[in-house]
Amino acid sequence: MTRWLVTGAGGMLGRDLLEVLAGEQVTALDRAALDITDAGAVRAAVAGHDVVVNCAAWTDVDGAESAEEAATAVNGTAVAGLAGACAHSGARLLQVSTDYVLPGDAEHPYPEDAATGPLNAYGRGKLEGERAVARLLPGAGYVVRTAWLYGEHGRNFVTTMLSLAGRQESVQVVDDQFGQPTWSYELALRLAELGRSATAPPGVYHGTAAGRASWYELARAAYELAGLDPARVRPTDSTAFRRPAARPGYSVLGHARWAEAGLPPMPQWRESLAKALQRPAFQALRAG
Repeated sequence: MTRWLVTGAGGMLGRDLLEVLAGEQVTALDRAALDITDAGAVRAAVAGHDVVVNCAAWTDVDGAESAEEAATAVNGTAVAGLAGACAHSGARLLQVSTDYVLPGDAEHPYPEDAATGPLNAYGRGKLEGERAVARLLPGAGYVVRTAWLYGEHGRNFVTTMLSLAGRQESVQVVDDQFGQPTWSYELALRLAELGRSATAPPGVYHGTAAGRASWYELARAAYELAGLDPARVRPTDSTAFRRPAARPGYSVLGHARWAEAGLPPMPQWRESLAKALQRPAFQALRAG
């Protein structure tokens, strides 16, 4: 039986991954149980495991602008330590990364080998982590980039939109940024399949849903599927929401590597959203 280690196990993706891996041999370590910036603790935690899935990360994108060194310590330096520990023990590493390593100025989906060019401190730190995995684990390192992630077990765009529906008659949402809304449970399924595969080649994979949408289109779909009036969602542009960190305007990713691995890509984003909204936490928001 494969021995799994899941870091960041208390987060949105980590909790979904534990559900997917139920019945398997899993060590689940949340932030309180493992500080991934502690190299000695990381090496001890990795020992004895076959597959390590790193769901731990600094996720405050705007906060990273004023604390880049601290953010990179988690998203870059600590990932290098984790990759080194895996190389030492012989474990494979699945590192969750982000579309923010890309420049966001394309007109067609980014392939997995597209040139990187992050726009913000968060993206630069995550790219440092990607490069460490490629350097230290050329035969056993997997980088899975995701984007626009939502799920039951954390605050995210979909939960925010549904919560606002109970407090505001209308909401304004930007219509000039495009990406792939991705259910964290679907990503967890793909991570588990990748970790179980004996033949999937190492390297970069894009773990996002099929299709594309703007934030405005996602909000309208969430309202519609939740039985709310989608006309309550009003379009605006990104100049209406100034943020410390620059956001890419285009975060649509290609999925060719899954076919190379003999694994299916994720379903279309709206199909997954409809399934996600049937889950208990989303049902509770709808009822509220």
